[in-house]
Amino acid sequence: MRSFRPVAIAALLTAAVAACGAPTHDATANEHSAKPGDAIAAAVAAPTRSADNVARDTYRHPAETLAFFGVKPGDTVVELWPGGGWYTEILAPLTKAGGGTLYVAAPWERGLNRIKEKQAADADTYGALQLAEFPHAGANPKVPDGSADVVLTFRNVHNWRFGGTDNTANAFKQIFAMLKPGGVLGVVDHRLPEDMDSALEEKSGYMKRSSVVAFAEAAGFKLAGESDINANPKDTHDYEKGVWTLPPNLREGETDRDKYLAIGESDRMTLKFVKPAS
Repeated sequence: MRSFRPVAIAALLTAAVAACGAPTHDATANEHSAKPGDAIAAAVAAPTRSADNVARDTYRHPAETLAFFGVKPGDTVVELWPGGGWYTEILAPLTKAGGGTLYVAAPWERGLNRIKEKQAADADTYGALQLAEFPHAGANPKVPDGSADVVLTFRNVHNWRFGGTDNTANAFKQIFAMLKPGGVLGVVDHRLPEDMDSALEEKSGYMKRSSVVAFAEAAGFKLAGESDINANPKDTHDYEKGVWTLPPNLREGETDRDKYLAIGESDRMTLKFVKPAS
């Protein structure tokens, strides 16, 4: 019995501390121990997201995609070429809640105009965003070298490819520079099957996995993982008007509209690259 007395005393002390209220630092520790997946889920469910964007979650799988890339709410995150801000609507509340930093980088300034509109309409959600030029070409703000934990680009590598291989190589080189050692580059893009003509990369909106990997590895990245989260086996990849034949663009208008709606959004690769730690 005597050997158990210290345990009993410890239990009484623990109960007494609990009765008096937990220390402030313990409460803070518990708050910051929330799983990143929970924070991502909360950001995906943010009431500030537009209804039209939420409707596309079924194709874009944002919670699963961000979790696969290892995005954490306290990270310094860079979103490249955000377009209308589909992912910005998730990343802004995610980093705000976690004390992180979000850079949004695109051609200066036209590529950032729609993000500026969001900032003007909702400063509470988007006011802290850092705007930067990408690819950086001069005196405009840039993402500082070695500052980012994660760089994300969604359906953009094909846009860089339209400008030629040199432009694509430069984009990956600049991404490599902005990441910390050990940092992650997450890429989602429309997937061109490997047995199809590579020339289609210049006009179809689709990219071969091997091409994206080659550009990334040439810049110094290592492929760390890939996922079929955003795959769509219904996509035949062979449309006269390219990937924009499918929703949400539906460039054929009413022609075969139901057919393309049944296919859904494009087949996409989801690739995770890492900047080596040394």
